[in-house]
Amino acid sequence: MIKKILFAGLMLFSVASFAQKTQKLGHINSNELLMAMPERTKIQKDLEEYAKQLQSQLQTMEAEWQGKVQDFKAKEGQMTELIRNTKVKEITDLEQRIQDFQETAQKDLQNKEGELLQPLIDKAKKAIEDVAKENGFTYILDSSVGVLLYTAGEDILPLVKKNLKL
Repeated sequence: MIKKILFAGLMLFSVASFAQKTQKLGHINSNELLMAMPERTKIQKDLEEYAKQLQSQLQTMEAEWQGKVQDFKAKEGQMTELIRNTKVKEITDLEQRIQDFQETAQKDLQNKEGELLQPLIDKAKKAIEDVAKENGFTYILDSSVGVLLYTAGEDILPLVKKNLKL
């Protein structure tokens, strides 16, 4: 009976050892990889230019709002109640448009960033997959996510950079 238990334990240990040897872990900081890719610089410049355009439009709207407020304050004493109410409504409507524009612009900028980054992300993902296949990796973990507590795997960032000729 003891021999059977020892034999079963030895077999289980052998299977576990074999399973461990066939799996190769690697990790990469995908943020570092994306920042190292030359296309990232152009994407960043494009995003900054787009953000400047949005900021310029916002400044124009804010200047219009300030002009209306100053005009209202300067002429408020001479206005009838109907005109005063109309001007207050104009200013309030403009404030709402500015607020709506800010919210929409923020979402639009995030969408633009995603649109511009997706081809770069796809290229990096393909390079990671190619390196993993070429080097026999079973799993590649992204260490930039922040959920990786411990790794004894191999950092494949240098191999992926080499693959991308960076």
